[in-house]
Amino acid sequence: MKVAVMGAGAVGCFYGGMLARAGHAVTLIGRPDHVSAIGQRGLRFESAQFDDYVPVSASTDAKGVANAELVLFCVKSSDTEEAALAMRPYLESSAFVLTLQNGVDNAERVRSVIPQQVSSAAVYVACEMAGAGHVRHHGRGELIIEKTLSASQHIAQILNSAGIGTELSTNVRGALWGKLILNCAYNAMSALTQLPFGELRRRGGHGVEIAMRDIVAECIAVGRADGVDISSDADQTVRTIMETIPAGQYSSTAQDLSRGRRSEIEHLNGHIARRGAALGVPTPVNHLLLVLVNTLDNRSPQGEPA
Repeated sequence: MKVAVMGAGAVGCFYGGMLARAGHAVTLIGRPDHVSAIGQRGLRFESAQFDDYVPVSASTDAKGVANAELVLFCVKSSDTEEAALAMRPYLESSAFVLTLQNGVDNAERVRSVIPQQVSSAAVYVACEMAGAGHVRHHGRGELIIEKTLSASQHIAQILNSAGIGTELSTNVRGALWGKLILNCAYNAMSALTQLPFGELRRRGGHGVEIAMRDIVAECIAVGRADGVDISSDADQTVRTIMETIPAGQYSSTAQDLSRGRRSEIEHLNGHIARRGAALGVPTPVNHLLLVLVNTLDNRSPQGEPA
């Protein structure tokens, strides 16, 4: 299968790299430094099981999606409409676009720009760009994607065959909210402290768990008020976070701030604060985290591509 990755940061390089290792023709569309490094030697893909250079194509231009049967859409949430518009002239009418983004409304935003089939995916992977053209995988890698679209079953089979654990769900909105809650609980605290999860827990002790419980409780209250099927409670969700986040993983928000890039906080804790205000649900903890991260964000350069 011909695959294009629109916005090939850590998440895009991980999933694109897995598909390329399985023999698919993959084009990564990303920042010039990554594209240059990949063009010279391939994508360096480092994990606990291997450390290889994976042959892929790379481009800085949205026209790299041309002829792709599957497009993994991995740009920052704030760049969603702009990136979808940029690739629209080059997309095949039969292309399947799978959004692998933080936040809960990106698929709808992409559908407002392009006519192709677009599916949401909840993404559970810990990875980072360790250098130009170098993705480092820390753990996990599974996806939950919408079951309702006609091509979903075929795409899930392709992904599973490439070693990407993929589940089809009729409640992908609930899965996306589950991921949103995880990100709200962890990302901002990791960003503000510039600590990976294990060190955050060690230094913060029981207070970290209590803070996460408060964040999660607000998120669940907002989600339920918004009609989302969320079955877990705050204690259960925090236990799951504690058990599943790799200890050495910095959040994506922490990585963005450390590299001087704008974060996605407006689409994480910011989404909770906005929907809470609209629905009459108090969200003081999420609002505080939003303000603090935005304060740091405002010191970062504007407009850098995802």
